Amino acid sequence: MPVLQKRGKAIEPAKTIAFSFIIVILTGTILLMMPFSSKDGSFTDFIDALFTATSATCVTGLAVFDTFQKWSVFGQIVILLMIQIGGLGLVTFVTFFNFVIGKKLGLRRMQLASESVSGDGFQNSGKLIKNIIKISLFTELIGALVLMTVFIPKYGFRGIFKSIFISVSAFCNAGFDIMGDKTAFASLTEFNDNPAVLITVMILIISGGLGFIVWHDLINYKKTKHLELHTKLVIMVTGALILFGTLMFLFFEWDNQRTIAAMPFGDKLLNSVFQSVTCRTAGFNAIDTAGLTPISKAIAISLMFIGAAPGSTGGGIKITTFIVLLMTVVSVLRNKDETLILKRKIEKSTVYKSLTIIMLSFSVVFIATVISYYSISKVTAVNGMDVLFEVVSAFATVGLSAGVTAILTVFSKIVFIFLMFLGRVGPISVVLFIIINSTDKSKNQVVPEAKIMVG
Repeated sequence: MPVLQKRGKAIEPAKTIAFSFIIVILTGTILLMMPFSSKDGSFTDFIDALFTATSATCVTGLAVFDTFQKWSVFGQIVILLMIQIGGLGLVTFVTFFNFVIGKKLGLRRMQLASESVSGDGFQNSGKLIKNIIKISLFTELIGALVLMTVFIPKYGFRGIFKSIFISVSAFCNAGFDIMGDKTAFASLTEFNDNPAVLITVMILIISGGLGFIVWHDLINYKKTKHLELHTKLVIMVTGALILFGTLMFLFFEWDNQRTIAAMPFGDKLLNSVFQSVTCRTAGFNAIDTAGLTPISKAIAISLMFIGAAPGSTGGGIKITTFIVLLMTVVSVLRNKDETLILKRKIEKSTVYKSLTIIMLSFSVVFIATVISYYSISKVTAVNGMDVLFEVVSAFATVGLSAGVTAILTVFSKIVFIFLMFLGRVGPISVVLFIIINSTDKSKNQVVPEAKIMVG
């Protein structure tokens, strides 16, 4: 992460990126409020339009309305564009189009471009941005074409748009769908026995969740014959978490009549894998999320909180943050003074940053859960576990719902809007601000050492 000499300039890219999300959200809110965005031709309340726009731009997927039943084709296209822009970032698109028209970018703009994709430097940010757009559009196109083989025979001409929408939403880890022809909020439940749909969506989710830095590294492997530690960690931990989630869901949902009990073994396995993948960041569901057992919801909350990789379309605290803290604990248990991962020493600043992110995230989730539960329970009965599930889903920009979003009060909707926005831009706009300022202020100070007892 490049840091300029002056503190103000050091956090300027973070502020610019956060502001770009606000611009997209407000623009989308205004458009969704208009009568031509709704199927019934009526105006949409500001708070509901803002909630939908924030959820789409922050690639979350929580929705107060069924996307197919509420919004017109125009409204659905607006949501689709917000998902695409929110997933890749407005700064990424602007930078890419500047490259396309041959406009040269200055030092500050190159730094901003690098920051927008979580790059570690701006020397190669131009090439990285181009690769991001190419990989994204190509992957979404292939995904849409595969989905068309299922959706066109079933829905006719409308299957083309459904395929494109689902493909973009899956790659951007958004979780929005337009499959509510028969039942509201159906998501992919009608296709929970269709490997072509579920496997395609899973591949799209994983591809978007790996992060563009990883894809850039993989593309250059032919030249470099070397993979960065970041890439190795992301791939290994992603695989481990998917396997862990699959086994846990398969075991705890095996006899659950509300989810996979009636399915043959093949479909049980397929849906368990899908549930594990989608819980990380995506928000699609092929089974009834509200019907999960309490232990399965707890596992889902853990997977959602961890999330995807840095610089990806997914949210959460990020898998690298999780593994750094986990390996720090392992190092302490092994009486090591340094955090070691794959025989490499991790900088203490990275460990401190990881700890800060996790503690801030825990604090935000705890406070939001208490506030939301109090607000909702005054109006209707609600389960505390479901509120926590929904809060983590919003903060980690996942979008899976246990049914709480449908009963949110106006105040709790505002809380969730803040959660979704913070979950998408928080690690940049909040954590970096704290770290950079605190580091700069104490860099030249000599502070006496003290010992305290812990544990």
